[in-house]
Formats: sequence, C-alpha cells, structure tokens
Amino acid sequence: MDRIAVVTGASNGIGAEVAQELARRSWRVAVVGRNPERTKAVAGKIGGTPFICDFDRLDEVRGLAQDLSTRFDHIDALVNNAGGIVGKHSLSVDGHELTLQRNVLAGAVLTERLIPHLMAARGRVIHTSSMASRLGRIDLEDLSFTARRYGAGWWPYAAAKLGVILYARSLAQRTGLESYPVHPGYVRSGFGAESRSGRMILALSGWMQISAEAGAAPLVHLVDTPELGVANGTYFDGLTPDGPTHPGAADVDLIRAYWRKIASFVDLSVDQPHAT
Repeated sequence: MDRIAVVTGASNGIGAEVAQELARRSWRVAVVGRNPERTKAVAGKIGGTPFICDFDRLDEVRGLAQDLSTRFDHIDALVNNAGGIVGKHSLSVDGHELTLQRNVLAGAVLTERLIPHLMAARGRVIHTSSMASRLGRIDLEDLSFTARRYGAGWWPYAAAKLGVILYARSLAQRTGLESYPVHPGYVRSGFGAESRSGRMILALSGWMQISAEAGAAPLVHLVDTPELGVANGTYFDGLTPDGPTHPGAADVDLIRAYWRKIASFVDLSVDQPHAT
C-alpha cells in the first residue's frame, strides 16, 4: 500500500524540499500550495499531485480537505508547514487575524477534517513551529491582537507559533494520533519577505540561516522514521527532541483552553476527535 503524505506550503522553501525528499524515499506526495504555477511545478518534478489552496480563505481549506478525502482512502502523514508573518494588522475574509489564520486556524481546520483518513493509516501529523514561540504570549480573549501591541507582526507570529505547539499537543491528547511540533531552523527562503518584520527577522538571523534543504531535514525525519522513541506531542528543536519551549507549552489547562477557543473560531467540534 502506498505511503501517502500531504505537505502544505509546498510550492517553495522548506515545504518543497520536504515534498521532494519524501518522494525520493518512495512516498506518494500531495503537494499543497497557494501559487498554482509553483505548486504544479513542484508536483510535476516529483511525480506528486498538486492541490491549490489559499489558507487565507477557510472555505478553500475545507474544500482542500474534501478533495484530499476523495482522492485518497488513507493518509500516512500530514505536514502542516504553511504559515507566514504579516507586517500590518489584517483580517482574513473569515474575520480572523491573518497570522493566526495562516499558522494555526487553517491547519487545524484541515487536520480535524482529515482525522478519519489519518486514523485509518495510524498516521502522523507534523507541525512547523518556531523558536519564536518561546517569546509568544497567549491571551485567550485577544488571540487576534486587537488590543495588544502588534509589533510589525512579530508578536502575533510568536504567539501563533506557540499556538501551533498547543494545538499539536491538543491533537495528541484528544485523538492519540502522533503529533509533533518542530522548529526547523532559520531558513534562507522567501518566507516573510513581504513584511517589514519578516525581512528584519531574516536580516537579524542571517548568521544562523540554513538552507531550505537543511531546514526540511527535521520534518522529513519526523515523517519517515518509523519509531521516534519519544512521548507523543514532543517538541523538536531541529532533530533534537525536548527542545526549549515556552513554559505555557506544557500547561495542560492552557492546551485544552486554547483548543476550545480556536475550535469556536472555526466551527469545529470541541468534544469530538474530528469535525462533523
């Protein structure tokens, strides 16, 4: 039976490298991206299947989940790699702050709707987080930063990447699916280049930057290693398990409360392991 991986944010950068390496290792890859030309080019290069989706629109994410569910009878791995940083406070057409939607809400909508297919394969979900999560602050009454300092997008980004860890651990606790958040490193790519804060982060981290191929390595490892030998929900700093995280990332009450809050934003069932 084919091993099927779904990789989001796969039209360039880390996601494209993850898709290419998994295909080289004989995975059948669903290449998900926003840009049609680049997404199709990556899929064509590796013999994968392209799926076009703009995570700024949750109706497209729901449609993507339906398309994937129709195309495949099981999914062995879902790599929630799509994300981004937004320099100016902006709302999506769904009414959510864009950084939160791109990094957390859209991935949660996709994941919850694919849980039956992941369960069928005893699949694994990998979530791209960031070391920036250590500076994140979660205010459950203001996840959209309407009353907090936006900081040219840096503070919402840090909070969203902490939210990625909280969601990943919630998924592990609620469903039993293997679910691992990971900081891939500071990667030389076009990520964040459209925002002033993103360009600033790239400039400040220049001496630490690694190639997209190197950044993809931890994600590929987490997908392709049969037995990781760590607790479900473990955060990886690159290839190293149990990397340093925000103290709140281990707060069971916060994990549950965060899940309830984001589920209420996007009409997901809190009490069921997957969306109905």
